[in-house]
Amino acid sequence: MLKLFITLQMAALTVLTALEDRIDKHRDERGSVTIEQVIWAGAVIVIVGIVVAAIKFFVTSESAKIK
Repeated sequence: MLKLFITLQMAALTVLTALEDRIDKHRDERGSVTIEQVIWAGAVIVIVGIVVAAIKFFVTSESAKIK
């Protein structure tokens, strides 16, 4: 009985290993750099927008104090 269990376990591990190798072959990461660059560009645009809004608010509030 133990021999049968070990044989079945080895067969299952062999099949799983073959499937994992097959999946790894089809995994493609060519576009990951482009996506990362787009995310960074979006973050920079948001940060610049926040800075511009803060400067505009400061200038507007200070110009309102001028008589």
